[in-house]
Amino acid sequence: MATIAAALATSLLIAGCGDGGDEAGDGKSLKLWHYEAPNSAMGIAWKQAIEEFKKSHPGVTVKVEEKGFEQIQKTASMVLNSGDAPDLMEYNKGNATTGLLSKQGLLTDLTPEVTKRGWDKPLSPGVRTTSRYDAQGVMGSGNWYGIPNYAEYTMVFYNKTLFTKHHVKVPTTSAEFTAALKAFKDKGVTPLAGAGAEYPAQQYVYQLALSKADRSWVDAYEQYQGKPDFHDTAWTYGATTFADWVKKGYLAKSSSGAKAEDAGAAFIAGKYPMFFSGSWWFGRFKSEMKDEWGTFPFPGSKLTLGSGGNLWVVPKGAKNKELAYDFIDITMKKGIQNTLGNNGGVPVAADPSAITDPKSKALIKDFTSYADGDGLAFYPDWPVPGFYDVLVSETQKLITGSAGPDAYLDALKKAYDAGAPKG
Repeated sequence: MATIAAALATSLLIAGCGDGGDEAGDGKSLKLWHYEAPNSAMGIAWKQAIEEFKKSHPGVTVKVEEKGFEQIQKTASMVLNSGDAPDLMEYNKGNATTGLLSKQGLLTDLTPEVTKRGWDKPLSPGVRTTSRYDAQGVMGSGNWYGIPNYAEYTMVFYNKTLFTKHHVKVPTTSAEFTAALKAFKDKGVTPLAGAGAEYPAQQYVYQLALSKADRSWVDAYEQYQGKPDFHDTAWTYGATTFADWVKKGYLAKSSSGAKAEDAGAAFIAGKYPMFFSGSWWFGRFKSEMKDEWGTFPFPGSKLTLGSGGNLWVVPKGAKNKELAYDFIDITMKKGIQNTLGNNGGVPVAADPSAITDPKSKALIKDFTSYADGDGLAFYPDWPVPGFYDVLVSETQKLITGSAGPDAYLDALKKAYDAGAPKG
């Protein structure tokens, strides 16, 4: 989705691209936006891709502009409607984002290039879903508007050092997970890192709901294949359990104002034993964590948040589209894919024997289990435009106690119904 809100560091911008010469439209410059941290798997792999692109395109300047996830999320439509559109952009996937831009006519239909270059061949059905959009901007069918060169999913990151110190067993069932939360709290330790001001908090609620849901529930909610009931067993369990966790101190009330970066940094610093979030953090934790750490699938659920990764999209107004296509092509090649896999990413076309890092092997193995079991359930903010902001504000109310589960679910239903296709 999720995807992360970290901005690309200036050092990568300078090191990864050439200077000057923005002669847009002359085939001599590629204007590229992405928002991955330089020590994330994607940041590392795309820096390598930039270098390979420059070697194969002598005389072409690569201009990378620093953007943040939230910044692009809020301004994409406006920027792509102006003369400042990049040639290639990393963008969030789903109906509310890529789907909306495709419906607005702001993205290039990539179908001819997909056919010509075979970008679809390594993508599993679950990963392809978020690349294609129909005339209404609904994912799953229609033309190709984006290409993912990695996949992503959520899991529980845990601090092995804190688990050992406090004699808490690593859980494998829902009951054991609840027992672990209680065990840490009983020892005066808040067990879960959280962030209500951005995506992490809403993802806890959605994952809890998914633990009581099935594929038809996901299809109804995400792809309008049925009418979702926001007061059904799954949604009610998600909202009430999350609110209960906050009351019991499993998540701090103060996390209502925290951002994703705050939660991730606190987990890195060893302040919390667990953090439920996405594989996009994996490379950073690998690089920065001093304590021993590991991951495990969210206990008691066959479904989890996940999909193909963020998409390479080519704006309709891009001036150097052929260069953009060439760059996408490079990110799909084995060398870049293997780099992704060995740095904590989930590649879509790597050579399995080239992935040597043990943690990365486990990450890819768990993802494959979800993908093979039809367990990727996308993200809660995808169905309708503007839903991300609604989820953030309403989940903050759930954390502070200014709204209860019923009011929370009523607010979600109202926003969803207002934005979903009619008829």
